[in-house]
Amino acid sequence: MAGAICGPNLVILGSIKAYIAEFISTLIFVFAGVGSAIAYGKLTSDAALDPAGLVAVAVCHGFALFVAVSVGANISGGHVNPAVTFGLALGGQITVLTGIFYWIAQLVGSIVACFLLSYVTGGLTTPIHSVAAGVGAFEGVVTEIVITFGLVYTVYATAADPKKGSLGTIAPIAIGFIVGANILAAGPFSGGSMNPARSFGPAVVSGNFHDNWIYWVGPLIGGGLAGVIYGNVFLSSSHAPLSSEF
Repeated sequence: MAGAICGPNLVILGSIKAYIAEFISTLIFVFAGVGSAIAYGKLTSDAALDPAGLVAVAVCHGFALFVAVSVGANISGGHVNPAVTFGLALGGQITVLTGIFYWIAQLVGSIVACFLLSYVTGGLTTPIHSVAAGVGAFEGVVTEIVITFGLVYTVYATAADPKKGSLGTIAPIAIGFIVGANILAAGPFSGGSMNPARSFGPAVVSGNFHDNWIYWVGPLIGGGLAGVIYGNVFLSSSHAPLSSEF
């Protein structure tokens, strides 16, 4: 009887720890990522990023995501991104219910990070993602689809695939690298979000949701496609889903 009671309680406790881990990892990532853009604007007195600023922001995002994924990997899987969670759910790696709670934790983590940034910077403007001048909404969505596909495909190949072998040890580095590279490539056009939570927190704090839908539609389609393709083409059905206990 004691074991029957203890078992479900342990599962619930593990789930709560995973949600807290996603909240903390996303907060760490968004605080550093958005903070780098705010810091650059303050140091240069220029809201628009020049090439040096783009590189600085891309590097900061890559480093921050490497850390955020690493610290959450052994607890929640270190998703830090609703698009990654969505892709893993469609690929059968986590349950839909787990995905919903991960989304909540990630979005709240992003919002809290942006409110903290607004406070510690003395109320400086929180930059939001939006497409560049001359780039249409459809082009922005397609760009976000492509770069998020690359991100989630990398997550599958290096972290979620049971055949990953030694690649699993460098998964956070590979994930950070692809995010930094994608920001360098797409930043001047779509903003290079790949992450609905990363875009949602600044929108909430700034009160500006202009173009925010792009950073939901594009990443979720891209992440979903990566999950369906990798999950059905490259993963054997005999492999047990990851994190199914959450």
